[in-house]
Amino acid sequence: MKVEVFESKMKLGGAAANKAAEIIRQAIAEREVAFVIAATGASQFEFLDALVVQDLDWTKTVFFHLDEYVGLPASHPASFRRYLKERILDRIPVSAFHFINGEAEDVLEECRRVSRLISQHPIDVAFVGIGENGHLAFNDPPADFETDQSYIVVDLDEACRQQQVGEGWFKNIEEVPRQAVSMSIQQILKAHSVLCIVPDERKADAVKSCVEMEVSPLRPASILQTHKDVTLFLDRESSSLLSESSLVRNENRFSA
Repeated sequence: MKVEVFESKMKLGGAAANKAAEIIRQAIAEREVAFVIAATGASQFEFLDALVVQDLDWTKTVFFHLDEYVGLPASHPASFRRYLKERILDRIPVSAFHFINGEAEDVLEECRRVSRLISQHPIDVAFVGIGENGHLAFNDPPADFETDQSYIVVDLDEACRQQQVGEGWFKNIEEVPRQAVSMSIQQILKAHSVLCIVPDERKADAVKSCVEMEVSPLRPASILQTHKDVTLFLDRESSSLLSESSLVRNENRFSA
């Protein structure tokens, strides 16, 4: 795992977008299409703003959705379909965007549907974050590291649901759905490259445990230690608890 630390969220987002564009550009050059997994949440704001202005042929990109609440209308401010539509689809002309329908009458069949779609393609890059509880996508601890299903229905723990309130997506925890459809851990790991974008002090504990402690379902994002090509993009605050030995992995500490 490569760790890069930046002075601010803006600089972090810009650097991650540059790296993402490089990966996408190479995939398009090699086979005329790039397959991308897109994450959501407050941690992705600056990154996505910088990504959509990159000079790329977006018509040669296909996006997959990382996770979505079960039963939440697409019109709800916290809907990840709405988030991705507003922050990506309305701004760049992608070839296709495969959304998860959290309102599907049969949510298990919806998991199977999107699983069939993603299984047909190699994933060039996955954009992910790390939750305050160490979750990866909506795989809260203890996460299922073994399932070979690409999308699964998961129960959201209290820490995860409280984070959504803290970020302003819901007024109180009672409003936060108790289940979500999430891309599985094993499917995320199939991506050729993973860009993990994690700003803010409130993520510092999770970053430290997932980077420096042993891989465990109790720290879902720790599984990224096992992937061959992961870049962790941090700012001063989210990296503040990392030991010096972890920080020396990065090439441009506190980059301009």
